[in-house]
Amino acid sequence: MVHKAKQVAAYKKENVKKVVDLLKKYPIIGSVNMENLPAAQLQRMKAQLRGKVELFMTKRRLIKIALENAKADVKGIEKLEEYLRGMPALLFTNDNPFTLFKILKKSKSKAPAKAGQTAPSDIVVKAGPTPFAPGPVISELAGLGIKTKVDQGKINIIEDAVVCREGEQISDALAGMLTRLGIEPMEVGLDLVAVYEKGDIFTKSVLDIDEDKFMADLSQAARWAFNLSCEAAYLTDANKELLIQKAFMDSKALAISQGIMADAVVNDVLAKAERQMLSLKSQIPEMPEAPKEEPKAEEKPADAPKEEAKPEEKAEEKKEETTAKPEEKAEEKKEEPKAEEKTPEPQKTETPKPAEQPKEEEKAEEKKEETTEKVAKEKEAKAVEEKPKTAQPETKPEKPAEEKKNTKTEKQEKEKAEMDEVADLAKELVKKGTLRK
Repeated sequence: MVHKAKQVAAYKKENVKKVVDLLKKYPIIGSVNMENLPAAQLQRMKAQLRGKVELFMTKRRLIKIALENAKADVKGIEKLEEYLRGMPALLFTNDNPFTLFKILKKSKSKAPAKAGQTAPSDIVVKAGPTPFAPGPVISELAGLGIKTKVDQGKINIIEDAVVCREGEQISDALAGMLTRLGIEPMEVGLDLVAVYEKGDIFTKSVLDIDEDKFMADLSQAARWAFNLSCEAAYLTDANKELLIQKAFMDSKALAISQGIMADAVVNDVLAKAERQMLSLKSQIPEMPEAPKEEPKAEEKPADAPKEEAKPEEKAEEKKEETTAKPEEKAEEKKEEPKAEEKTPEPQKTETPKPAEQPKEEEKAEEKKEETTEKVAKEKEAKAVEEKPKTAQPETKPEKPAEEKKNTKTEKQEKEKAEMDEVADLAKELVKKGTLRK
């Protein structure tokens, strides 16, 4: 018998060909589930995605045939067949898979669950208070696996409970209880199941990421990589400046610790040496100060003025002696010309003039007497002026030994000056002829 070939409708062939062309044209292909999606919501979403995403709907069997026909040109596209769920449709775009999932997720809206619908994800009833009063509701919640207790006249859920797993059908009792609890587990929109890109398949769990958390993890990974490159001294454009600075600081610290003199660490090495010196100085104990000796003059205050008077009396005696000596010399000088007068002068060839010589000698003697009287009066006046200074030894404080020496030397210098004046006067008289040697 000859089997007649089944004729395939032309629109089906066109649909398969169109799907194959789209699979070859776009690098990103997504599989979506359009089950339980209202027509109005679908039209609104198509308008939002126009220009970014191309959506094509057809029967599951035709999509599988198109995938088989395109696998020779598109590597690994046959893997997408197992992700055709519910009422499948294909999305074609040039955006990356994560951007596509983000666009579709924003376009979804929450909706209450209905009996017979498939849970898009695990439905969880969280712990907390409920608006129900105690009654038959407790047994209904217990039948769904929810633990409860009564607190202040209300039913409270003790702990979180998963009432329906992903892919399971929602029962009538669960749908009614979820509605009463205000839980809307369903999402109205295109449910992206998986995305194909260059032979790889990305599922919804991989594409559904928290962008804030992802950026935080990415920045943390970058910091760890940077720290690792710095610790391993692996030079890159990002860390070359830091590595050079670190090398300089390490070399500087080594030079300071080992006392190596260099232009960059001279001041630091000297400062370190000074600190060590000061710390060593602080550890050396200080020597106790020697007790100060009290002056002997304070022990005998009564005898002190007597001792002071003795050197002054000696000085006065010396002055009197010195004043007496020039007077005696002057008298001797006066007597010398008298003795010369007695001695007969030798006769000269010239005729002597006896009348004139006595007059000249008398004038010289008168001048000598006047000069000696003036010198004696001056010395007496000086002595009178110095006596009241030394007359009150008790009122003056004690003078140190150095001051006493200075006073003695001053007195001696004065005496020498007086002697020199007398000698100069005598020389002048000798020169004038009034006084003979």
